[in-house]
Amino acid sequence: MRIETLRQRLRDLGARPAHAQRVLRLWSQALPQDSGRRKTEDFLPAALRAGLPALEAELRELARLRSEHPAQDGSARLLVELADGQSVESVLLPRGGLCVSSQLGCAVGCVFCMTGRDGLVRQLGSAEIVAQVALARSIRAVKKVVFMGMGEPAHNLDNVMEAIDLLGTLGNIGHKNLVFSTVGDARVFERLPQGLVKPALALSLHTTKAELRARLLPRAPRIDPQELVEQGERFARATGYPVQYQWTLLEGINDGADELDGIERLLKGKYAMLNMIPYNQVEGLDFRRPTWERAAEIARSLHRRGVLTKLRQSAGQDVDAGCGQLRARAALPAVGSRFVTLRRLSSGAGSDAA
Repeated sequence: MRIETLRQRLRDLGARPAHAQRVLRLWSQALPQDSGRRKTEDFLPAALRAGLPALEAELRELARLRSEHPAQDGSARLLVELADGQSVESVLLPRGGLCVSSQLGCAVGCVFCMTGRDGLVRQLGSAEIVAQVALARSIRAVKKVVFMGMGEPAHNLDNVMEAIDLLGTLGNIGHKNLVFSTVGDARVFERLPQGLVKPALALSLHTTKAELRARLLPRAPRIDPQELVEQGERFARATGYPVQYQWTLLEGINDGADELDGIERLLKGKYAMLNMIPYNQVEGLDFRRPTWERAAEIARSLHRRGVLTKLRQSAGQDVDAGCGQLRARAALPAVGSRFVTLRRLSSGAGSDAA
């Protein structure tokens, strides 16, 4: 379901814009429909009041909690069942954050990610995206939403932008606390500045080498890392907000001295921040995360070189926090390995793998 479809349903029940705004505001904030200073019977039309219970039940069906997996770091991975019986994942993050999914599956096929194993199953409607936020808010407060869960938001751009507009207005989430994460798509640089709500932008970089990036992200747009950073820099200067560059740190793949030189070359002096995230181990995929000490030294080295770097601990390491793992476990008890190995990925790519 899309939010525009929901608005039409409300109009069909006699809702005027102010009535619809109230219903959507309370839903997106996980508040009862009889909340607020105005009494429902005094404000909403009789037909809308009569239709609300059935509509509320339908909205709850958009995203139901199938299972919750709390982690020691304060995060919690949620397996969320959709109305059609399919499931996606959301992650409650420490300090009021939430990571949501925008697609069921993903077409990009990043070789270190469980979500891309089976490709794209279907798009999520904008209402299904907001429903993940409403569900999470029924568990704990949510002040920040990042579109870094299952799926590539740029491949579902209309629905994601519709969800962002609602969350940044009626959903009471600050615009820069909405983070649109993408592997890089020309449409993103055009569409995001045009929206009513202008989210922060995160670009998945992962390597400074075009050939290696094509291997790691086999179906991402063929854009050279330098060009991607140049587009990101134009976006950052135009919007007045730094771009976040995402770097999943893979031992022996993108953690060598040559990559650090490349990061300095691409990002030094840019209106940007590098989020370096040690790889979240995925059963059945032949990748390893470096030690925390090694990751910390890399971050310190980049700081000394003038690149603002934040070393992020992957949330929920003890509860299968890599996107797609819970869904895969629910569907298949045993996960086999059918991806290329570290050595094969690294060969000829100029990495420091052994």
